[in-house]
Amino acid sequence: MTSLRDAAMTSKAWPFEEARRLLKRYEKAPPEKGYVLFETGYGPSGLPHIGTFGEVARTTMIKRAFEEISDIPTRLICFSDDLDGMRKVPGNVPNQEMLREYLQMPLTSVPDPFGTHDSFGAHNNAMLRRFLDTFGFEYEFYSATEFYQTGQFDATLRLAAERYDAIMEIMLKSLRDERQQTYSIFLPIHPETGRVLYVPMKEVNAKDATITFDDETGREWTLPVTGGNVKLQWKPDFGARWAALGVDFEMYGKDHSTNTPIYDGICKVLGHRPPEHFSYELFLDENGQKISKSSGNGVSIDEWLTYASTESLSYFMFLKPKTAKRMHFDVIPKAVDEYHQQLRAYPGQTPEQQLANPVWHIHGGNPPASHMVVPFAMLLNLAAVAGATDKSALWGFIKRYAPDATPETHPDLDAAAGFAVRYFNDFVAPKRVFRLPDDQERAAMVDLAGRLKVWDGGLDAEALQSMVFAVGKDHGFENLRAWFKALYEVLLGASEGPRFGGFIALYGINESVALIEQGLAGTLSA
Repeated sequence: MTSLRDAAMTSKAWPFEEARRLLKRYEKAPPEKGYVLFETGYGPSGLPHIGTFGEVARTTMIKRAFEEISDIPTRLICFSDDLDGMRKVPGNVPNQEMLREYLQMPLTSVPDPFGTHDSFGAHNNAMLRRFLDTFGFEYEFYSATEFYQTGQFDATLRLAAERYDAIMEIMLKSLRDERQQTYSIFLPIHPETGRVLYVPMKEVNAKDATITFDDETGREWTLPVTGGNVKLQWKPDFGARWAALGVDFEMYGKDHSTNTPIYDGICKVLGHRPPEHFSYELFLDENGQKISKSSGNGVSIDEWLTYASTESLSYFMFLKPKTAKRMHFDVIPKAVDEYHQQLRAYPGQTPEQQLANPVWHIHGGNPPASHMVVPFAMLLNLAAVAGATDKSALWGFIKRYAPDATPETHPDLDAAAGFAVRYFNDFVAPKRVFRLPDDQERAAMVDLAGRLKVWDGGLDAEALQSMVFAVGKDHGFENLRAWFKALYEVLLGASEGPRFGGFIALYGINESVALIEQGLAGTLSA
């Protein structure tokens, strides 16, 4: 029988493919620092968004895959570029007028518009750490402000001053002519105003590791590059951070991929081997626009977790990272049900199949059992017809369908029932459009109600589904999809719905008859 490690060495799951590529980095000798370092970066210019989570989730999946195929220790650093100057005021935060007074100040020097932390940077860092902790990620948090100010970056900054011309040569090739005239890899932090300055250098002294420049008023300053007096522009900062920390792996969005040669080149100039990279496709909102943390479009992490579990979001992140995906509320029910389908399949799979199953990567090789005896999509429809305002209303139906289920023994189902009520009331109910049946549909529904009234097959979902099929065939529906679509539109106010036999079993025979009669009478469409 194939061992799990053997299966991992040939698995086609993308985290294992990346892990094997990373392992080749050390096929001759283990890392001198004693561990493989994974890094993710975060720009705290706005509230953390779902793309930020996706980066950490996916990096964690690769890290877990690496740990399965190698005994080399690993670390994961989440690095916040909170010394960056605030270039614009995010559109989704309060006290915007106050914030405008602090443009170009480092984010850790900008007051917190929410009034809960020492700075805007500290607030957004806390938000980042809170949601990373919610998902149980194992990581170490690094603040750029602390990294620069405490001297941890000093050796690399001195080397950057020493090799300034070589780094500038890399950067200037990527810039337009007018930008080349004023560009410097170093951004001074003004000793008096505290603002991050975008000014040309008059001199970079490699021996003293200092820079000389004029501020906006024409006053000349000379500052050491160490001790938090300057920061690097973001592209040089990327490569320099890799060199300073000895980063082995970092992933980033497709919009960064054209900068990869720049990051790599700077890392090499500073004496280190560039890390392995992974470029993922971007997340889009429902209109196909890139999700932005400053504009707040798309689905936020908190919004997803209002309507579904953390695991369903991790499942969504696992799927096809090289394909652009729309992140809007309609994807949530599908992600929930597919996640539980994979959980149910896992115990009966071979080691190869288990390693390809998203739940292995979500749960680090130890996925729990699923207790979702009712699909999320079905719970949504149940919430619709039951007029449920809380999950207790759904449990009355669930108990009849699955007598052994309780909120205590089926906590995932209990949570999903609450999510379903919330999701239905916020997203499904406002969009429902009922219609009256045409003559063919009416005759079929009358027949279906009649057969249900004399039904003696219990709550067998498959038997009920077969009976519903038979009604459609008997009434001349050449395409049975049209029959089921009619049931959904007339009885549920939607063009799509669950397996109708399962719905009847869950909702109840008598209740389903009453629902059909309401649809026929026009009370639902009214």
